[in-house]
Amino acid sequence: MNTTNMVILFLITFVVTVLSTFFIRHVLIDADISDSPIVSEHRHKTGTPTMGGISFLFAILFVVSLFYKNLPILITSFIMVTGGVMGLLDDLLGLKVKEYQKVVKNISPDIVQIGILNLGVSEEARITTDKAKKQLEPLLAAGKLEQVAEIPIKYEPHESVKIIAQFLPGIFLVLTSTVWTLGGFNLGLLAIPIVIIAVLGCINAVNLIDGMDGLAAGIIAIASFACGIFCFINGNMEGIAPFAILFAICLGFLVFNKYPAKIFMGDTGSFILGSGFAAAVLITNVPYFGLLSLAVPIGSTIISLMHRAHIITLPVEPLHHALNYRGISEIKIVSSYWLITAIVCIIGLLVDYFVFII
Repeated sequence: MNTTNMVILFLITFVVTVLSTFFIRHVLIDADISDSPIVSEHRHKTGTPTMGGISFLFAILFVVSLFYKNLPILITSFIMVTGGVMGLLDDLLGLKVKEYQKVVKNISPDIVQIGILNLGVSEEARITTDKAKKQLEPLLAAGKLEQVAEIPIKYEPHESVKIIAQFLPGIFLVLTSTVWTLGGFNLGLLAIPIVIIAVLGCINAVNLIDGMDGLAAGIIAIASFACGIFCFINGNMEGIAPFAILFAICLGFLVFNKYPAKIFMGDTGSFILGSGFAAAVLITNVPYFGLLSLAVPIGSTIISLMHRAHIITLPVEPLHHALNYRGISEIKIVSSYWLITAIVCIIGLLVDYFVFII
């Protein structure tokens, strides 16, 4: 593809994403498919339509119908659609409410112990454990706590469903037989576990980072743009195309997803971006820079794993919610994450250009 075709590809994808997101948003509003955040700092977002990643599918299918002869576009689009269907399944199962959890606030002048928590003055918490539920009524009656909300907790799919949903895009990418060499190594049969783990890891990292307005879309937009520049610098012109699609989809969605978000992408969107970015990195053979460009989501995932392993303790998980809980505004957190991603990518591009090329 020449430069003109790349520009046309980007513009078509961007415009179709904007139009399809506008359309899908109104459909979701009419269907009353909306988000119910469990994080108290985000409670004001209740009612915002979710599953907006469906609009990505419209853009992908439209683009691939025009550029189906381009193998990187075709394979990446196929994996993105697969990821989107799996994410959509997760979203649909999540529409079922598992339980309603009460949110209480300490209205006494002293610290109140409930369950395993010690609530400071005016602090809020969700009542999740059986011990806390038994203690709740006496504390409410004593005037120490006040119920401020009741949050629906979505049904979590069975582990077998999650495994199939997250493994399938990677398995399908293996079956395309397009990734046998990576980073200068001939993988042979090792390509099978490496590809599956790479796609699985990318899906989970993007899914985890998708928790604030524009956060995931902005990071993947920056990472995709940087990967496209990396391909250009290294003369990999065909490799630019899938990253141009990802960049355009993210920018198109950010028209409605930037703060304050008018729509959320849901698991449908995060699965599409995660599986698509992994596929693009693997197909275009830019694994080292691809990993570097996802430094923020990967770092956030590692911190969450350390929290779950009880190596560190976060007030809430993941890290961006913990920062918000500590009083840092959502805009500052998102801007900082974007800036860190951009700085890391710029450093990587400069090192590649001045050290490995010149």
